[in-house]
Amino acid sequence: MKIEFINMRSKDMIDDQKNRVTDGKKVSRPSFNSKRNFPIWLSTIAFLVILGWSAQQVNFSISDLIQGLPNIWDFISRSFPPDFTHLGKYSLSVLQTVQMALVGTVLAVIIAIPLGIGAAKNISPHPVIYSICRTVLNTLRSISEMIVALIFVTAVGLGPFPGVLALAIHSAGMLGKFYAEAIENTDKGQIEALEASGANRWQVIRYAIWPQILPEFITVNLYRWEINVRSATVLGLVGAGGVGFELTSTLRLFRYQESLTIVILILATVMILDKMCTKIRQHIL
Repeated sequence: MKIEFINMRSKDMIDDQKNRVTDGKKVSRPSFNSKRNFPIWLSTIAFLVILGWSAQQVNFSISDLIQGLPNIWDFISRSFPPDFTHLGKYSLSVLQTVQMALVGTVLAVIIAIPLGIGAAKNISPHPVIYSICRTVLNTLRSISEMIVALIFVTAVGLGPFPGVLALAIHSAGMLGKFYAEAIENTDKGQIEALEASGANRWQVIRYAIWPQILPEFITVNLYRWEINVRSATVLGLVGAGGVGFELTSTLRLFRYQESLTIVILILATVMILDKMCTKIRQHIL
């Protein structure tokens, strides 16, 4: 009898849950609606078709990768052990790369601040200025550092200077977009309160917007500096200075052991910068 009572009690609880009433209406069970889910299935199939077509167009092949693994292993085996004969020379090149990234990032910030303010819809002085700033940021962001570096190498010659300019131009587009989005996401109440009290545009930026975007401003700038260090290592391929030029030279001369030394230096530099930027963010924020 006790077991039957427990079973009846459990059945009553289940029936009670099925017939719950919310605001005078029964809670409806979720049901599978084929018509509602049809667009999802159609989008998934279309995506898979496009993905397969794209893979075919780019000659994606697992078998070719497997066949090329012995060549990769041969390259790695010929790179060991690393040759530290010219460690001092390559260390100076890595330092120059970090300096290129630092100067390029600072120039990018200087360029991006006015563009970001003009591209923020809530504080842009005029719709025309808003459209112009948005177009400029999209243009700067869409052009790769390599292309910009090639242009500046042609204009000012070989060396780190065209690399700095290339990093500044490309980074300004990315930073300006982040600044504009950060400004647009600020609390409108503070802005409206200052405007109602008679504050001008720069006072609104200084006392309402700047304190709100400061954490994002610092974080984005430090992150962009880290990216620019990595990007600067590649700009040497087009003669824009930095350790990338040394890496390209050693690879072309089949001095793979020296190439490995440069790669180790780059990895160590990136890890140190990552730790340093993390400490700066924790200290400031």
